[in-house]
Amino acid sequence: MALRFTLRQLEYFVAVGEEGSIAQASERVNVSSPSISAAISQLEDEFGLPLFVRKHAHGLSLTQAGRQFLDQARQVLAQAEALNRLAGDISGNVQGPLNIGCLVTFAQMILPALRRRFVADYPDVQVRQFELNQMGIIEALRRAEIDVALSYDLAIPPDLEFLPLRRLPPYAMVHEGHPLAGRGSVTVEELKDDPMILLDLPLSSDYFLEFFEASGRKPKIAERTRDMAVMRSLVANGFGYAIANIRPYSDLSPDGRKLCFIPLAGPVRQMELGLVLPRGARSVLTVNAFAEHARKMVTEWGYPGHPIDPGT
Repeated sequence: MALRFTLRQLEYFVAVGEEGSIAQASERVNVSSPSISAAISQLEDEFGLPLFVRKHAHGLSLTQAGRQFLDQARQVLAQAEALNRLAGDISGNVQGPLNIGCLVTFAQMILPALRRRFVADYPDVQVRQFELNQMGIIEALRRAEIDVALSYDLAIPPDLEFLPLRRLPPYAMVHEGHPLAGRGSVTVEELKDDPMILLDLPLSSDYFLEFFEASGRKPKIAERTRDMAVMRSLVANGFGYAIANIRPYSDLSPDGRKLCFIPLAGPVRQMELGLVLPRGARSVLTVNAFAEHARKMVTEWGYPGHPIDPGT
């Protein structure tokens, strides 16, 4: 007897399996929770196996059979996506799904504008975006959960490729009343005694701290946060300075207070903004189209202080 299930049902199953919650899976795939619950029930009926253990207070967890089915379902979805891309390559049309990752620190400043122009130029591509830290990007690329990512040249492993787009020098961020606010540049030595607000993300924090290690100094870390917006508000309210590379369009913090941006002088490594992707991925028509699109737009981007124009 042939099994009757759809790729859409498998997509919902994988989402629930990875999120551990129907509600979170619903947000991820943008489908109502009842629809996802129905799809899971239909799969369990079709296979004749329980795929999840329902825990009222703790969501769902995969059964032993569910874990095995999850691995196979991922492969089926990957093969289906490969077939769709093959059809596009043969026909010469840029089409099909494209999963784009982006470093969480600058996703809000770059990715939506890049997407807007890309989907306008290639309306047959279905784009999904994922905001991740650097380790999350590397893992998602290796698991084929994303096809390409915008990030920095931070600890790129040899099985992945990095395509540089532009250099971003580091800068210190201070509130407008800070004694250094009017300076044209500042050194790590001049910052060392002030409290620091550290953007504490995997690999990113190591990059910021290496400035101080090179000078034989240790920063006075007063606060740690994983959120760029929170970091900017803490700085604007006088809790310390911060170091970053990506410059926001506005010089105001999220709560409307003035920020000052001062180039960091001395022997400091600039960050390279670019694309991270599996080796050979540019042979895929859709991935290559996005890579060329990103190269063109980021090259034209008037950093700092000028936003990417997404067009109309």
